[in-house]
This record gives sequence, structure tokens and C-alpha cells, in this order.
Amino acid sequence: MQEHLLFEYAVIRVVPRVEREEFINVGVMVYCAKMKFLKAAYLIDEHKLIAFSKELDINEVRAHVAALSRICDGGKAAGPIGELDAASRFRWLTALRSTVIQTSRVHPGFCGDPVKKLEALFKEQVL
Repeated sequence: MQEHLLFEYAVIRVVPRVEREEFINVGVMVYCAKMKFLKAAYLIDEHKLIAFSKELDINEVRAHVAALSRICDGGKAAGPIGELDAASRFRWLTALRSTVIQTSRVHPGFCGDPVKKLEALFKEQVL
């Protein structure tokens, strides 16, 4: 029988006008402490984002979301935050923000494989 692993996830959102609290999901990040797993999957759909808000700078959105993904991966390329352990990086990434790029609240669950869970959540929440 496959082990059930506790995992946590958050949805990455683009919120063009923070005061309106309207958003489009563009990605998901999954953290599993036992596996020391922290990864993100994202898709920047330019047409969808421009239809949602013509004022958005798509290149800036793309750069910031890519930075979140690099921080998930960790290492020097992600700057000082990228050198923290996976748990600290996940907590930093999911801290409450009032910016154009935000994450949802953290949601817990159990899974057998965090990679497959990331793929499933990406399909469910973003695509």
C-alpha cells in the first residue's frame, strides 16, 4: 500500500486591481515536508490576462511568477530566500500580500505522490 503523505498547496493568482479582489489563477505550488518537495507549475495565458485587465504588464507578471517558481526550486539562482530550507521558502511564498501576484491561503491534504498531486491541482485550478 502506498504511503499517504501530508502535503500543502497554494494557488498563484494575478490580481490586477488589488482593491477589487478579482483574480485569475495562473499557477499552483505544492509542499511536502516528508519528501522535502517544493515545486510550482504555472501558465501565463496572455490573452486571458489581457482580456481580464488591459493595464497589466504581461512581461512583469511573467517575470514575477517565474521568480516564485525559482524560489520553489531553491538555490543561489533564487537569491537569499532560495537558500532557505523548503519549509521556510514555502512559508515566505505563501505569506499574505497585497500585490498583483498573490497566493491563496494554504490548503492541506494527503497524497501518494507530490508530483502527481501538483499536476492534478494544476489541471484543476489553472487550466
